[in-house]
Amino acid sequence: MKNKIFVTRKIPIVGTLSLTQAGYNVVISDKDYPLTKKELIKVFKKDSYSGVVSLLTDEIDAEVLACMKDVKVISNYAVGFNNIDIKTAKEKNISVCNTKASSGDIVAEHTMALLYALTSRVVWGDFFVKKGKYNGWDPMLLRGSSLRGKTVGIIGAGDIGKHFARMCRNGHGMQVVYFDIKRDENLEKELNAVYIRTVDELVSISDVVSLHVPLNEHTFHLIDKKRLGMMKRDGILLNTARGPIIDEQALVRSLEKNEIAGAGLDVFEFEPKLSKGLTKLPNVVLTPHIASATKENREQMSIIACKNIMDILENGKCDNLVN
Repeated sequence: MKNKIFVTRKIPIVGTLSLTQAGYNVVISDKDYPLTKKELIKVFKKDSYSGVVSLLTDEIDAEVLACMKDVKVISNYAVGFNNIDIKTAKEKNISVCNTKASSGDIVAEHTMALLYALTSRVVWGDFFVKKGKYNGWDPMLLRGSSLRGKTVGIIGAGDIGKHFARMCRNGHGMQVVYFDIKRDENLEKELNAVYIRTVDELVSISDVVSLHVPLNEHTFHLIDKKRLGMMKRDGILLNTARGPIIDEQALVRSLEKNEIAGAGLDVFEFEPKLSKGLTKLPNVVLTPHIASATKENREQMSIIACKNIMDILENGKCDNLVN
C-alpha cells in the first residue's frame, strides 16, 4: 500500500478512485459539511498522511499546518487558494496545488448567465409569469438593456477573465477593457481590447464590471464604497471570483440608492451568510457559489486535484503548483 491521503469532504468519485486504483490509501471525511479548524487539527493529530485534498471551505492556516506531520502536498479542489497559508506551507516544504486547469470556460459561462439575467430581466420575468401577473404583451413591460456596443471592464485577465471577454466581444460586439497586474498584448490583438492602468479608471468607463481576480491582501475590498461611487448609474457589477473582493455592505447601500443599476453575485463576503438587506433588493441576482458546478467540470476538478497528489508524491512536480 502506498501513501495515505486524506480528503476533507466527499468529491466526485472519479478522482479518488484514481488514487485508490494507483494503490493509495484514501480516507474521505464522513462529515458532509466543511470541517471546522478544530476538526481538521484533530484529524492530523490523530493520524499521519502524505497528501491532502482540501476544499475552499477548509481553513488551513499555520496552526493546522503545524499538525501535518508528514504531509508533502495539499491539493485544493478549487482554482483559488486563499484558504491556505501558502507562506507557512512553503516553509514546511508542503507543495500546494489547485485545479486551475479546469473551470475557466464554465465560470465564464455562469458569469454571462448572471449578466443575461440582469439585462434581459430573466428572474423578474419568471417571477412575474409564475405569480399570474402576465396578461398579454405590453410594449413597456420589463424592459431590459442591450449589450451590443457597451463596454465591459474585466478586472483580472486570467483564464476565466479571457473566456468572459471573448463571449462579450465575439458574441455581442462589446468593447473590452481590462485591468491586470501585467499587460496582455495577445488579448489586445485578439479582441481589440484596451489595457486600463488603474481600477478607478476602469470602473468609471465600463457599463459592465466583472471580477476575475484571486483574493489576497491586494484585492480585499477592491470594490469599495469609493469605487462603487465611480461606476456609471446604469452600470452592472458581476462577481464569480471571491466574495470579500467586494465590500458587500457598501454594495447593498449602493444598490438600495440605485447608484448602480444592478449586481450579479455568485460569491459573498461572509458566505454562507449574506449582508443584511441583500436578498430584498430587486436589482440583484444571487446564486449559491455554483459558477463551476457542472457535472463535467466538478468531475474534472476531482481528477485534477487527485492527479496533483500523485504528480507531487511520485515525480516531485505538478503543472498546477501555486507555491
